[in-house]
Amino acid sequence: MNVLITGASSGIGEALALECAKRGDGLFLCGRDRGRLGAVASACRAAGAAVRADVVDVADEAAMREWIRSCDADAPLDRVFANAGVGTGIEDEANVRRTFSTNIGGVLNTVLPAVEAFRRRGKGGQIVVTASIAGYGPLKSCPAYSATKACVKTWGLALRGMLRPEGIKVSVVCPGFVRSRITDRNTCPMPFFMEADKAARVILGRVDRNVGLIAFPWPMRLASWGLASLPFRINELVNRLLPAKVAAGKPKVL
Repeated sequence: MNVLITGASSGIGEALALECAKRGDGLFLCGRDRGRLGAVASACRAAGAAVRADVVDVADEAAMREWIRSCDADAPLDRVFANAGVGTGIEDEANVRRTFSTNIGGVLNTVLPAVEAFRRRGKGGQIVVTASIAGYGPLKSCPAYSATKACVKTWGLALRGMLRPEGIKVSVVCPGFVRSRITDRNTCPMPFFMEADKAARVILGRVDRNVGLIAFPWPMRLASWGLASLPFRINELVNRLLPAKVAAGKPKVL
């Protein structure tokens, strides 16, 4: 299987790349940090995988379209993980705009060229969008992050129904707290914390079964769903009681 992963230089993206390498998949990886991306690519090659790794900014529409077309020309893509994302940290204008540009624009810039490639071949394919448990409702601790993840969660699930007749599968992943450069900077409690390698195995196992919504761990999913289901006034009250996600002055980035 030929697998493309954005945001592959750390966190869930890195763990997915390593797990796919163990399976013998051909890998196309991108990230923004050349050093970290190179280290992940080397580890995947050591596991026996064929790897192409490129530094690409997912927010660059033209660059992403060209990169995905080039990867698909090298080896027809079977599975595409739109995984790259950033956390807001400080909610100033620059960070908010960057979060929307990466978390929404980056997903669009990955998924749309992938759909185009799958349609061109007419042989299906699979897209996996990384959202978050935070996308289940408005969180005062991370407004931009929760909003962007809610957007790609809804879009991905709607795409699943739209693309099904064409044989293109779509799954949306909503993880809770998973080891990453984002969670490493969190100062708030992180219930049901999970290491990235375990999260990657959960994701791949369910993607293999074409599960539409992959939200875990289940207690976090239940709590987030319950919070989002509350009348807004009660939701707002509960939100006020939630701790800040990061310490002041510590922006979190992937």
